[in-house]
Amino acid sequence: MKLSRRLGKAGRRFLLLFHRWSGIALGLLFTVWIGSGLVMLYVPFPTLTEAERLARLPPLVWDHVAVAPDEALRAVGLSGVPAAFDLEMRGAEPVYRIAGRDGGRATISARTGERLGPVTPEAALQLAAPGSANARVTPVERDQWTVTARYDPLRPFLKVALGDAAGTELYVSEVTGAIALDTTRSERAWNWVGSVAHWIYLTPVRARAELWRTFLLWLSGFAALGAVSGFAIGIWRLRLRRRYAGCAVTPYRGLARWHHLLGLAGGLGLSTFILSGWISMNPNRWFAAPSPPADLRAAYADSPPALKLDPPRLRAFAAPETRALRFAAIGGAWWVIAEATGGGRAVKADGASALDAGTIAAAAAEGFADGPLRSMRQMTAYDAYWYPHGTDPRPLPVLRLRFGDAAATGFTSIPGTARSSSASTAPAGSTAGCSTPRIGSTCRDLPATGPCTMRRSGS
Repeated sequence: MKLSRRLGKAGRRFLLLFHRWSGIALGLLFTVWIGSGLVMLYVPFPTLTEAERLARLPPLVWDHVAVAPDEALRAVGLSGVPAAFDLEMRGAEPVYRIAGRDGGRATISARTGERLGPVTPEAALQLAAPGSANARVTPVERDQWTVTARYDPLRPFLKVALGDAAGTELYVSEVTGAIALDTTRSERAWNWVGSVAHWIYLTPVRARAELWRTFLLWLSGFAALGAVSGFAIGIWRLRLRRRYAGCAVTPYRGLARWHHLLGLAGGLGLSTFILSGWISMNPNRWFAAPSPPADLRAAYADSPPALKLDPPRLRAFAAPETRALRFAAIGGAWWVIAEATGGGRAVKADGASALDAGTIAAAAAEGFADGPLRSMRQMTAYDAYWYPHGTDPRPLPVLRLRFGDAAATGFTSIPGTARSSSASTAPAGSTAGCSTPRIGSTCRDLPATGPCTMRRSGS
């Protein structure tokens, strides 16, 4: 027997054995992945949406705001532009919430200018469930629903169980006093058979991010090989012309026949499903880093001067339904965004103009000296890079900018709000909030100094 035939025979035998035993080992896991994925379509992982956050905030009490934004920044001792800068209520106290580029958080009283310390359990009850006799507080460092690193700057938490019919639990950050997460009994129950099972989000494993990532890479990689090997065997054993005995297209009988034919029908979809899950874990760090470069963020914000807004003038930026004011640096100027449950409105700190497409384009262009702006258009319909998913509604219309740099970078911006979203690497779809990776992409949270999502093609 020729060597090539012997190798071919040995290769086919190995393929059959590998598919058989990988299917035995991972068959239940495939079932769990598919079933839990269907659950995730309807019940995403718990998160506090922007609309929920704003709905829980009381209206700003302007008569108690006596400290200017510049004074709050000086009280923190922050150099440069903060990653986030907001004025909102903490219970009955108006406060400035400031986040530094290093992830540090500070809460400054807008009434006295003092830096507020950690929240006590009694204060957490008043913040999350004022007047409730059934509410209970439990200290939490990390649990199933706050397991990811995004919550690290806010730890530890005080979990307030409201004792209502929905089984609502609110997580109050001891560091800032802000409500960071809300969950209900239904959400928690469905997520045990949804996101937790699908992502293998068991707290002891997920708390160790690199261990969890490595485990999923090997597991999903092995599963992808098992699925691809089955699809390859299905094509190899299929005969449409020189058929098997009885004019059959498959040599198998009984359940094996159905396995062959149904595997061919769904094999491509299943192989793509598993392989894309493996790619989403960014094997070998092939894709871009999970956050925009610091120089790009700095160029977009530029170096704005002092806000120079005294407390009485702040009130002019708010509408009756305003729940918070956010201060964003864009293109070397400060913008004030009045945030309400129905959306935001961005106005320049001097009150002279609203945030428009030209301002956004000019600020974004500062980060691309080697790539001029190629196109700018308003999108009124969703596409492969901007679409609603999970708890993120992704509003329309949005502004799409494309630059002529080597990476063909594009921005998707929400005009008028300066609200940041996420960034991803094409050619796959992008997503905001990035609690879970998408197919072939890396999700990034942009700082509050920019309203855009960043997308690079061909990088």
